[in-house]
Amino acid sequence: MTSTPAPPSPSGPKLWTTGTLVYTTAGLVVLFGWLLLGDFAWQLKERSVTATAQLFLRNFGASDFFVGLLVGSVPGALGMLLVPVISVRSDRHRGRWGRRIPFLLIPMPFVAVSMAGLAVAPLIGTQIHHWLGEGSPGLNVCVLGTFAAFWGVFEVFAIMANAVFGGLINDVVPHAVIGRFFGLFRIVSLVDGIIFNFLIIKHVEGNFFWVFLGTGLVYSIGFAVMCLRVKEGEYPPPEPLSETSRPGRFQSLRAYFRECYTTPFYLWVFVATILCALSFNPVNAFSIFFAKSLGMTMEIYGRYIAASYVVSLALAYFIGSLADRFHPLRLGIVAMFFYAGISLWGAAFATDPQRFGFAFIAHTIISGIYLTSMASIGQRLYPKLKFAQFASAAGLLLATCTAMLPPGMGLLLDASHHNYRLTFLVSGILATLGLIALLVVHQQFLKLGGPKNYVAPH
Repeated sequence: MTSTPAPPSPSGPKLWTTGTLVYTTAGLVVLFGWLLLGDFAWQLKERSVTATAQLFLRNFGASDFFVGLLVGSVPGALGMLLVPVISVRSDRHRGRWGRRIPFLLIPMPFVAVSMAGLAVAPLIGTQIHHWLGEGSPGLNVCVLGTFAAFWGVFEVFAIMANAVFGGLINDVVPHAVIGRFFGLFRIVSLVDGIIFNFLIIKHVEGNFFWVFLGTGLVYSIGFAVMCLRVKEGEYPPPEPLSETSRPGRFQSLRAYFRECYTTPFYLWVFVATILCALSFNPVNAFSIFFAKSLGMTMEIYGRYIAASYVVSLALAYFIGSLADRFHPLRLGIVAMFFYAGISLWGAAFATDPQRFGFAFIAHTIISGIYLTSMASIGQRLYPKLKFAQFASAAGLLLATCTAMLPPGMGLLLDASHHNYRLTFLVSGILATLGLIALLVVHQQFLKLGGPKNYVAPH
């Protein structure tokens, strides 16, 4: 599938193409509108559910280790199991609704039901505690167990949709403007973050029911509307499978690993992007507890995040445009250099609310610049017809690491009597390693043709 801006005919408007899809500029705007609606619903869930879950778990006495295990490891472990299967089946699917839309629509009702379950987890847990009577392990344990069960169901279906969403963007958005498109995506994400952190987070601890229920409804309805309005094009038939590599057989799994994990260039891409993504995790996973340990109120904490999102919002489209012009890989290298520096500074000096606030705002802004810059890196480097497969291969490795890092970080924090500056130290170390790996990728990228002549290796 190719993606180029088609020159205007002498009597017609400029056209944009990707695969068999052709857009006028007006049509491109409409497409962006529907995708951004879905992104708004998706990002509201991303921005609010994790923080709300952390506050909920701490409210019922969960340790740092348990928080890291449930919020970090469970999604990672489920991703390891689900993402490769869903992404490959989506790549190979051909149907009247396209190859992505069915995999996005089916999970939505289950997401809504599981979010409703999270909302009523205290009621169900309390009832279980009463039913068990003297045999109950305790009210908090019953509530946390109920919450964990619904959280697992929620993550299963949210991961299924997330695994395919990037593939839909790859298939319907012309790659000539994909950096700017992800800049707009970043803006929508930041608007969600501002709304949640400026207006909602200070009320979360007394309104868990409404936050979970409302988020689930907005996510499910918004995502479903996007799926019904966005149209996929036609795809060439998938490569035929041999008799020994049909789906569900062991040979199929071997073929998947052989295609994705034997090319050195892709392995370096995976290592670099995973290290960089992981570098944000320690601070993000425990910043809310870091703020509380310094006596910061959730209102002030939310304002810090909202302020950093305002700055990031102003930069997002500009960063996306730079990614289209100079290539996301180069911008990512610059962003990771500064992120490593601010993380190590935070590890040494974030000892009071003011210094923590400075380090945290810088962490949020610079990590946002990196994420906006590198949002289209998979679309730029992976084979077009097997995009979701290679994206899932990176996701599989990331999920493995993500499953281990948060609970490991939680154990370290519990052992250090909650010295949350260690989150910045671990982030700085991971960012430095990620920067080195990005430089290796860039060197190999130039050998493969660079920004103008790159050919994805097979």
